[in-house]
Amino acid sequence: MRATTIHAPGDIRFEEVPDPTIKQPTDAIVRVVAGCICGSDLWPYRGENPIRPGATIGHECIGVVEEVGSSVSGVRAGDFVIVPFCHCDNTCPHCRYGAQSACVNLGMTQSGQGELARVNQADGSLVKLPGAPDASQHAALLALSDVMPTGWHAAVCAGVGPGGTAVVVGDGAVGLCGVLAASALGAGRIIAMSRHESRQRIATTFGATDIVAERGEEGIARVKELTDGVGADAVLECVGTDDAMTTAIHVTRPGGGVGFVGVPHGVELPVRKLFETNVGLRGGMAPVRRYLPDLLERVLSGAIDPSPVFDLTLPMAESADGYRAMDERRAIKVLLQP
Repeated sequence: MRATTIHAPGDIRFEEVPDPTIKQPTDAIVRVVAGCICGSDLWPYRGENPIRPGATIGHECIGVVEEVGSSVSGVRAGDFVIVPFCHCDNTCPHCRYGAQSACVNLGMTQSGQGELARVNQADGSLVKLPGAPDASQHAALLALSDVMPTGWHAAVCAGVGPGGTAVVVGDGAVGLCGVLAASALGAGRIIAMSRHESRQRIATTFGATDIVAERGEEGIARVKELTDGVGADAVLECVGTDDAMTTAIHVTRPGGGVGFVGVPHGVELPVRKLFETNVGLRGGMAPVRRYLPDLLERVLSGAIDPSPVFDLTLPMAESADGYRAMDERRAIKVLLQP
């Protein structure tokens, strides 16, 4: 098959690689209909994460089941499925507790930016649609493989509730989906922290009531001003840097909560500050399968539409151009078509 591979920082190629195969009875092979580039893919692209030269990359995709292992009974060849980026059996003690991203049989999509992908816990992971969706639905459905459930996880962990005030730190695809999640969960006021006009427009469409363009101390002061010095009930940290975490904690009201889903890089927690203010901190890698049935119903009913986070569509063969566009902030999220 052909797939996107990474060889060194900034070195993305689309080339021939071996087809994934059934390795365990619980596996399935999915032919990718649409994949995409994630903000977290930019960490290795920028040299911030280790790279195995020539490795396939991409963990988000939707597609059609091509082959299943001998023990798979929930899906079969021809089914159109959403592939959660983290695979789970959905039966282990952690899965039953709602922590599917810590499954004892955890796996990850390895070639979502390729023509085929292996899912190592097909029955527990894949969610099939009643039929083949129209191509116009692909973007919204693709968002359910990662960014929408991740934004939702941030909102849930932060404790977003009806009538409350929420702040979203980060205006990438996950942050924007966090705005949409906060709105769907009933927040009365949603403050999106964003410096980019195109992203501000999407945040507003998704339900943001206020935009804060300032960063650092100025951004914190502006949020405090908007909340009459109190701070927000719930704050979604959707970046993963120390600056973002610092902002999130300092704009949270005493007794409020921070939901963090940005992959941490160089984050040092101010434990004393958390102790003094009783600010709670929860989050981590999103248990996609936990939220997927509910989010799929919301998308199919039209209650939510996360598709605007995709503002550039390219052939998969041009994935290197997509990485450059996202790295240079010319695109929020790039959808790739085989």
